[in-house]
Amino acid sequence: MPALRLDATFAALADPTRRAILARLALGETSVSELAEPFAMSLPAVSKHLKVLERAGLISRGRAAQRRPCRIVPSALKEVDDWLEHYRRFWEAKLDRLEEFLRESEEAPASKDEPE
Repeated sequence: MPALRLDATFAALADPTRRAILARLALGETSVSELAEPFAMSLPAVSKHLKVLERAGLISRGRAAQRRPCRIVPSALKEVDDWLEHYRRFWEAKLDRLEEFLRESEEAPASKDEPE
């Protein structure tokens, strides 16, 4: 994933309102006015959030007569997940080695100096 796109994606995801909008869009396509309902903000404010999400490639907006339905773009989140997978494997390997070390430490025979 190109660095600039990744930066835009994480910047978009940093805001709780935008994450809530994405959570709603994960349920299905909806209009801007329907997206704005649960938020204590104006339609223009919600539109600004949508523009950030759209620039990051996380949502797309269509046009159906007067309606501008919004939908999530799952492939954008898949790209983030793919990027995170590298770090997930890294930390899982580290934790597996730590677990193995701890198991071996517990199984090691006690020293002759230690009372039984």
